[in-house]
Amino acid sequence: MALNIATFKTRAATAGVFVLVMLLGLCWNHWSFFLLFSVIHFGCWYEYQKLIAAIDPAYKDISPFHRYGVMIAGWCILLYFTNDAFTIFGLQLHALGWWLGIIAVFVLPVVETLFSRQLELKNIGYSALGLLYISLSLGLMVDLRCFGMHNGHGSTNFDFMEYVLPLGIFVALWINDTMAYIVGSFIGKTPFSKISPKKTWEGTIGGAVLCMLVVGLLGWWAGIYTVKDWIIIAAIVAVFGVSGDLLESKLKRMAGVKDSGSIMPGHGGFLDRFDSLLLSAPFVWLYVQSFVN
Repeated sequence: MALNIATFKTRAATAGVFVLVMLLGLCWNHWSFFLLFSVIHFGCWYEYQKLIAAIDPAYKDISPFHRYGVMIAGWCILLYFTNDAFTIFGLQLHALGWWLGIIAVFVLPVVETLFSRQLELKNIGYSALGLLYISLSLGLMVDLRCFGMHNGHGSTNFDFMEYVLPLGIFVALWINDTMAYIVGSFIGKTPFSKISPKKTWEGTIGGAVLCMLVVGLLGWWAGIYTVKDWIIIAAIVAVFGVSGDLLESKLKRMAGVKDSGSIMPGHGGFLDRFDSLLLSAPFVWLYVQSFVN
């Protein structure tokens, strides 16, 4: 496919603003980090519910308590994964998330049963999938931030350790997405999937290879964790990032829409921008918890 200069400029300008906002949220302090991911969480949930309602009109009939209650229940997962690193007025957000989550587990089904005009188990299933797809994934990103806060290697690197893993994931996602787009634009000929016709095997493979190479070099330069760890994390991001993009593309195709939202010109909505993160974050988290010291 030919490189569309106008589209590339729009994407680049939006990406520049996006990168600045993300860097500010990721790196300012742990509160800006939590606020950033809270905004992403609710934005993704809003778009997810719109997509599901377009796919299955029965989901439009969920009660307001269900609609917003499940969002708050999902946010409790983010609170829970703050561990003991986030405290306000002597109250740990981890404990608050735990108890609010327990309450939600009991209250949401009861209220849904008592006040819904027609109880639809499939609607509960759609919301449960959203909790796994959105809330758990973003909660694990919060946990990765806390992993760095508790695993500093001395006072010099401690601050950087706090956000190196989440930042590394976003850098890997950005490199993979950008390089896949550029490589695919110039030499891409073989369609990768019917779900996303613009993706090519050449772009996908080129993006993954360049992602592992650049992230490995950055990991070597930073001197935090091993180069092998960073290459594996980049590989996980490349594979599951593409899978996440295809999953969201499938949902959009089923819903009959081009983008999940329009908050970012050239990039669509929250789900369009963070679809790769939502699927890759849990697998990076598994690797980090299992093999990274």
